[in-house]
This record gives sequence, C-alpha cells and structure tokens, in this order.
Amino acid sequence: MSFGRIITCDADVAEGAAWLCARDKRFAQALENTGPLPLRRQADGFGALLSAIVGQQVSIASANAIWARLEGAGLISQAAMAAASDEDLRAVGLSRQKARYGRALAKSGIDFNALRGISDREVIEALVAVPGIGPWTAEIYAMFALGRADVFAHGDLALQEAARDLLGLETRPNEKEMRVIALAWSPWRAVAARALWAHYRVMKAREGIR
Repeated sequence: MSFGRIITCDADVAEGAAWLCARDKRFAQALENTGPLPLRRQADGFGALLSAIVGQQVSIASANAIWARLEGAGLISQAAMAAASDEDLRAVGLSRQKARYGRALAKSGIDFNALRGISDREVIEALVAVPGIGPWTAEIYAMFALGRADVFAHGDLALQEAARDLLGLETRPNEKEMRVIALAWSPWRAVAARALWAHYRVMKAREGIR
C-alpha cells in the first residue's frame, strides 16, 4: 500500500488537528471557535459514491431531500439504480444528467474493495473514469468513505472561501491555487478540510458540506 494514514476514529481527527494547530496558529484560533472537528466517516461502497453524486452542485438541503426520497423509493442499491427508469429517478428529484450518472455508476463495475488498497492518486484516477464523477466527487469519497488522511477537495467552493478568510487572502483561491496552498497541510489535508468546513459553518452560519 502506498498511502498514508487512514482516519478511523475521532482520535485520528484530533491528532491531525493538533498537528495543524502546531504548524499554523490560524488553525488553532479557528478551532477555538469551531470546537472539536467531526469524524465524517461513512461506509464505503456504491451508496457512498451515489450520495456524493447526488450532492454535486446543489444545496445541502436539496441533496438531503433527494437522498431521502431515493431511500424511500428503494433506489440506493446498485441493482435498483441499474434497473431504474428515467421516470423512476425523475420522480425522486434527480435531474436527467444525474440519473444518467447514477446508472453509469451502477453499471461501471468498480471494485470497491480493491479501492481500499490502492494509492490516493489511483483511487481518484479510477473514480474519475466513470461518467459523472469528477475530482470533487472522487476526493469526497476518498476522504469520507475511505478515510484517507491526506486528500483535499481543492475545487470545493466552501473550502476555498474558508481558506480565503482564515488565511487573510484578498480573493478566493481557485482550484489550482488551493492545490498549492493545501500542500502545507500534508499529511493531514483531509483534517485541514474538516477544519475549513467547520470554519465556514461559523463564518456563514450554515454547513458547507453534507
């Protein structure tokens, strides 16, 4: 295996947070306001990746509502999604595009067990090969479903905005700039992401991630 730490429990998150605070006092100041960071782990597999697709480019409230309807209709399993019609998926609120993505995922043949044993880069490369899965979705899956400690969602707007505020930047960094900035937080970039989402919640009085 060629990847670093796996985040499995609150103690791992706390260890990463302590490392970040020791490296950069701005994280220490932010965590005084946010309190302990959430674990945000979930079971890996088809459901976690489908949930990330549902959450693409919609509000958290909308994503939660659509997911609840998918669950209620019994459409969150791989077999059910593969067999679902456009009408089935439109009825629960999925756009035509996301319905296509969901079915593509269900038929993709991803070996979810194999993803646990390959590098962060290989995980993301394998996932983005599936229609509808871009870097953000792949990074979210790697962080929350696989527990990878050194992955960061560089294109996430809430993370970019929180970084702008925390670091005192004049403008919100774009995805390319965030990749450079986040290097300073390795090997705990996924904990830095948790800290920035928590900072965003305090800044905006709303969540920046499901």
